[in-house]
Amino acid sequence: MLDYTDEAECYDVLRGGEARAAAAAEGVLSLVPQGARSLLDVACGTGIVTRRLAVARAGMRVIGADLTHAMARHAAERLPGAVVLADCRRLPFRDGEFDAVASVWLLHLLRRPEHVRAAVAECARVLRPGGVHVTTVDKAAAHNVGSDIDAVLASRPRSPAPDTSAAVESYAAEHGLLPAGQTRFPGRGQGRSPRRTIADLRRGWFVTLPPGHPLADGFAARLAALPDQDRPRPDPWFTLRAFRKAT
Repeated sequence: MLDYTDEAECYDVLRGGEARAAAAAEGVLSLVPQGARSLLDVACGTGIVTRRLAVARAGMRVIGADLTHAMARHAAERLPGAVVLADCRRLPFRDGEFDAVASVWLLHLLRRPEHVRAAVAECARVLRPGGVHVTTVDKAAAHNVGSDIDAVLASRPRSPAPDTSAAVESYAAEHGLLPAGQTRFPGRGQGRSPRRTIADLRRGWFVTLPPGHPLADGFAARLAALPDQDRPRPDPWFTLRAFRKAT
């Protein structure tokens, strides 16, 4: 698992910056009803997406929440007075406080199914009846774009994905959240090059191949043998699911 305290300083640069944030915000807003007057962005990170959500619709109050102090500090610089430190499994908000709740690039980080279930439960709790929860699913699968890099990494050890669409839909149903739409958006600027993938491997991006893992050097060597070391392969495409809270 990456240390998001250290990651906060370089997060935006390494994740496609404003271009990716714009695509993510557009995707989320396409699933949030026009009448929504309040939105909570859970695991808002540096606030690069949250800020776009906040300025997109006049009259919609947007709050960001993140567990990592360094991330929340960056977010607070973008949205003064509108960011709180919070664990997604224990949100410090009243029942039914928000018209919409977003959680982008969160659930895949919660490695245990019970933690994913708890996060979905909290999003449902703070959502008003009739409100909409929007979340990314199948995050790891989005990065497999059929490239030569993917072919090299195909045999790497894998852990079960905690954020499969089917699992998240099941957890949502347990808390009165029913399917209400789906869309995809591009991870602009996130197309991997072989050299960048080696760097990601060295810094622990692939959780089943942490730095020092006996297999890591072998994968790095195979990646280093690929052509066009600095040419980005195609961008990933992320999936968003929307769930409406029963009235």
